[in-house]
Amino acid sequence: MTDQTHENRRQVLYWRLLARLFDPTEQPALESASVAVVEDLGLPAALLDPTVSVDTLVQRFPALADELRGLLASADDDPASDADGARPGADEVRRAALVSKVLLNVFATGTGPVDATQLARWQADAGWFERALGCEPGELRRSGGGLGGTLGALEGDLVRRMHLREVLADPALARQLTPSMSLIEQLLRDKANLSGVALANAKALIRRFVDEVAEVLRTQVEKASVGTVDRSVPPKRVFRNLDLDRTIWQNLTNWSPEDERLYVDRLYYRRTARRTTPARLIVVVDQSGSMVDAMVNCTILASIFAGLPKVDVHLIAYDTRALDLTPWVHDPFEVLLRTQLGGGTDGTAALTLARPKITEPRNTVLVWISDFYESQSQAVFDGLEAAHRSGVRLIPVGSVTSSGGQSVNPWFRQRLKDLGTPVISGHIRKLVSELKNFLT
Repeated sequence: MTDQTHENRRQVLYWRLLARLFDPTEQPALESASVAVVEDLGLPAALLDPTVSVDTLVQRFPALADELRGLLASADDDPASDADGARPGADEVRRAALVSKVLLNVFATGTGPVDATQLARWQADAGWFERALGCEPGELRRSGGGLGGTLGALEGDLVRRMHLREVLADPALARQLTPSMSLIEQLLRDKANLSGVALANAKALIRRFVDEVAEVLRTQVEKASVGTVDRSVPPKRVFRNLDLDRTIWQNLTNWSPEDERLYVDRLYYRRTARRTTPARLIVVVDQSGSMVDAMVNCTILASIFAGLPKVDVHLIAYDTRALDLTPWVHDPFEVLLRTQLGGGTDGTAALTLARPKITEPRNTVLVWISDFYESQSQAVFDGLEAAHRSGVRLIPVGSVTSSGGQSVNPWFRQRLKDLGTPVISGHIRKLVSELKNFLT
């Protein structure tokens, strides 16, 4: 069989894959040609059946498991061509057949309602896709970025197309769900309708997501800038603070040529104490439907800053009404369970709760997170302007997302810019840096 024949056979398999990804309707010519190729390779015909899961295929034909692991692991692999430009042989045609199976089962999710069995099958197939990339099942989905984000979005779409309560009522199925922002949003919206096992599983998923995001944000806070050295505090005289270079330099006059020794009569230590001013941080978060990502991220971020020394953190959430969540600020999980997503937006209610908390304006930072589409725009702006002019450090934030995306009312954006307090845009790291610089 010539190289050109092998290449043609591989192209048939990939053209069939593309056709099925964009249109589930069978193309008779491509189907019959692909069946002939697969049979000639000695592979099972079930490889071409999208209703047969990869798991089922491996159970029936265990030898395929080793071929699937690491199938897509090389960064130079390209399903459409060889990395070195050479024409493919029979091995590459076989690889194309296996790649097509894995990709089709994961990315051709169809439309319409989904039941629990279909979701479980997709999750298993996604696990094989991750194995093909050299990862453990679930590893990519937990990472949240790149392909992991794509897989998470596909899983989220499948969950939306089925009754979430049905999934949560099945502990085994619920454990396989990958926590994501879209899933957490659904859980928060539906938590009032959950009970028993379903509610327990929902809380477990929220807790997992909170812990994962908190770990990332905590690292960002630790890496952010810190306060200046406080020279009014004497250096702590411990070995780890010993300034060896300065000690040698200051004692050079004690060098003895006869003994060839340096006699040290004074040790010098580095100052490590940081100047920290007791500060009050008031975080106000719009909990309307358009700000779910911000609500989750900022709730977690507030809890992290609440753990810093000499920082008094207050948390307020609002839609048409405002809720003081300060008593639970150290536990973002409990905060999220107390929020009610949705409804309109009236920041005047939040201002009413925030004003009494501003007792020392110049030692207070007010973080206001919203898309600023307010029902009483002028009244909210007037309140924020008054706080700013009293000496409060005002930090308006359009949204706080992991991706950095945001949408802000242009009326508010311009006026806040004119006030000298432009809306922070971009990644959550920007807010972390702003807060760290003020609070330490």
